Amino acid sequence: MPTIYVDNVPYGVADGLNLLQACLSLGFDLPYFCWHPAMHSVGACRQCAVKQFRDEKDTRGRIVMACMTPATEGARISIDDPEAKSFRAGVIEWLMLNHPHDCPVCDEGGECHLQDMTYMTGHDYRRYRFEKRTYRNQYLGPFVHHEMNRCIECYRCVRFYRDYAGGRDLDVFGVHDRVYFGRQQDGILESEFSGNLVEVCPTGVFTDETLHQHYTRKWDLQTAPSVCAHCGLGCNTIPGERYGTLRRIRNRFNGDVNGYFLCDRGRYGYEYVNDERRRREPLLRGTDGRLAPSDEALPRLASLLASGRAIGLGSPRASLEGNFALRRLVGPENYYRGVPRKDADLADRIVAILSQGPAPAASLKDVEQADAMLVLGEDLSNTAPRAALALRQAVLQRPVAEAVARLKIPPWDDGAVRRAIQDDKGPLYIATTAATNLDGLAKVAQRAAPAEIARLGYAVAGALAGPAPEGETGETPDLTLAQRIAADLHSAKRPLVVAGTSYRDLDIVNAAAAVAGALHAAGAPARLFYVVPEPNTLGLALLGGAGLEGARAALDEGHADGVIVLENDLYRRADAAWVDEFLAAAQHVTAIDSLANATTERAEIVLPAATFAEADGTLVNNEGRAQRFFQVFGSTSDSEAESGRNYLQVYLPGGVVQEGWRWLRDAALAAGREQFGGWQGLDDVIAELIADVPGLAGIRAAAPPASTRVADQKIPRQPQRYSGRTAMFADKVIHEPKPPDDPDAPLSFTMEGYDLQPPPALIPRFWAPGWNSNQALNKFQAEVPGPLRGGNPGVRLLGPAAGQSAGDHGQPPAPFVAHTGRWLVVPHYHIFGSEELSALSPGVASLTPSPYIAFNEADAQKLRLEPGSQLNLVLGGRERSLRVAILPELPAGIAALPAGLPGLAGIELPAWLDLGQA
Repeated sequence: MPTIYVDNVPYGVADGLNLLQACLSLGFDLPYFCWHPAMHSVGACRQCAVKQFRDEKDTRGRIVMACMTPATEGARISIDDPEAKSFRAGVIEWLMLNHPHDCPVCDEGGECHLQDMTYMTGHDYRRYRFEKRTYRNQYLGPFVHHEMNRCIECYRCVRFYRDYAGGRDLDVFGVHDRVYFGRQQDGILESEFSGNLVEVCPTGVFTDETLHQHYTRKWDLQTAPSVCAHCGLGCNTIPGERYGTLRRIRNRFNGDVNGYFLCDRGRYGYEYVNDERRRREPLLRGTDGRLAPSDEALPRLASLLASGRAIGLGSPRASLEGNFALRRLVGPENYYRGVPRKDADLADRIVAILSQGPAPAASLKDVEQADAMLVLGEDLSNTAPRAALALRQAVLQRPVAEAVARLKIPPWDDGAVRRAIQDDKGPLYIATTAATNLDGLAKVAQRAAPAEIARLGYAVAGALAGPAPEGETGETPDLTLAQRIAADLHSAKRPLVVAGTSYRDLDIVNAAAAVAGALHAAGAPARLFYVVPEPNTLGLALLGGAGLEGARAALDEGHADGVIVLENDLYRRADAAWVDEFLAAAQHVTAIDSLANATTERAEIVLPAATFAEADGTLVNNEGRAQRFFQVFGSTSDSEAESGRNYLQVYLPGGVVQEGWRWLRDAALAAGREQFGGWQGLDDVIAELIADVPGLAGIRAAAPPASTRVADQKIPRQPQRYSGRTAMFADKVIHEPKPPDDPDAPLSFTMEGYDLQPPPALIPRFWAPGWNSNQALNKFQAEVPGPLRGGNPGVRLLGPAAGQSAGDHGQPPAPFVAHTGRWLVVPHYHIFGSEELSALSPGVASLTPSPYIAFNEADAQKLRLEPGSQLNLVLGGRERSLRVAILPELPAGIAALPAGLPGLAGIELPAWLDLGQA
């Protein structure tokens, strides 16, 4: 650990840092623009200037850029030196020459890094009096708003978009002081990570278009720590609310999960929370057959529970607490997961593999640090986008390490490193049925049927089980593909195997485990990364319960007469005719959900569930990490609903909304189940859950309990500058309502409380004095870049025990054989449209493709089909007419159907499609 001297005071810093990182890690306020902790240093803005001295006798020193100077033993610098301060003030002045100074009307105002750095350098008077440079702004799609005149030419946007995220449709044009950051022409940004431009840009050039449509100042946003609900990765987020409307989603740093970035689905899929289709009050089906608001809905459910027997259908998009409450209400023997048996078996198998080892689950951070990767059957850009971004960094690990060792350049010198590695990439192998956005990074991107993908995995495992390949790592042409992959994985320091449930193929899941097990047996520290579809898929598996087929059998055999469905549209899980028959077999159907859907329309009783923005709960992500999310605005419940002047009734856009577990508790108490009387808050439910399911005991550590206080205070959801609380409801009430109590969290619905640095799982926003932008994160990290002080949020529930063997991972499946006149239809995923909730957000919906079925060119010619023509077929038990698309890379005998798109949800795939003779 080197010692550096800052203004003659010695400090110990970590090895391998530059001076800017070291100073920020030590808590100094040193301004910067172009540097970013994830993208490192290029020295473009010249804003982080400091005075460096040769030794203690040197009084003259020289100006250096802190981000481009290593923090070596004995380095002496001054931040407060007058010449350094004058240099930084001059830099900010000329950077601001052409800036419009439009802070009062800029969407970035109030959390602008440019504002912070301008104030920090003392530049507060504009001397420039001449004509300013101006540009025409571009239309960049439904997510990102463009205002080029605010640019200070820091190059962060193109460095992220092109170098980090691999996008190719945004670049820098021009020279000198007339450079333009944008597209060649107006159009929708193609990268699935375009929304990160909003947070990466230190000014207001790129801003949130969805926030722009219902704008509010940042200091008027109520915020809370949360978890993304749109895939199984569990990225950490900060939702922002005002007037009972969710306004935006920001990234919440978690060094083990999403780090500094989110995908666009996670960032912009939130608008379904504000959708007019939201259920906001209890509904009961009347004698006329229609659902209508009714105060008798809950008593009706209570009477059914008291007199009948019900089965419960849980959901992988509902919290652990909600699923457990349903399980407790109906009994473990009557609780079912609400997913088909095949999906339940896949999740169970993944839990078993990650628990029994020997390869541990990989976090997203582990994925970024891998140096040889095998992807079996996952189009990550569409099924787990943040993992795709992590793989883009992983392919650089091996060439960067070699360049750093060979040329003795620091790894944080981004320009030098990229010049050294050029187009070199580490070994990445991908096997999928269709092309992916990562194929250009891969050594080999193979197209194959699901069975052949599994067979490839087993072949790699077999090659690893034999003698380790000698010589070159995969360049020898006579090695088979499996041997080449085995050689590269075996020679890696951090090999990674990626698979998942996209094809609903157990053989692929087992094949990935076989590869990881063989690597472990060969002495390689392999890790496994499984992709699962929903935010609580593994949590549901840990809770237990059979699949939908078991629920159907319970009804058919007369073991129950009613069904309670928790946050689950069954018509997305199974064929519509099957679900119709299933619901018809039940005498009474109760649906607890936040949105109107096909299942709620068939229910007798509908209770309005809270979304993630209105609820507290626990989710378990794909690596088995339990994480807590907290409501960002209140939900009306219990005695709080009794007063007509209650804050929450004014606060919400009408209706009574509460968490699923609270509806179930209330129904149980009304039915005389006194054992539910102790459930006053979330911690009470968690305590009983842990007692009932010991395997989930770790969730207690996912976040501090509701009784937690920091300096005897709760943590405020509202920032200190939050304005208008007294007057914001003046059109409804003429006094300031009492803020609601939150029995479930140590967070308050006020701006009073401990507003410095709470425990990591409770951080509602990143702010520090002088740092109003998201760059304030550096004040919360133990080291920049590095984990949060106190550790990253969440707790791992799954992990192999020491000494466990690779186990039996089955046998390779039979080879795939293309049949004349028959095609195997496999699911094909789209980041926008395939996921249920985000597809209801207007921006995402505008990018959702229309339904289609895809063939390769040869198969389409056999069927005499042209692109764009309509094909009439029978699929999922229904006659359908679908647009024909061509995916040239599809293997012969394979057709692709978009998963989850309107009209296509619920079709069981893979499935054979009989189209007769060509």
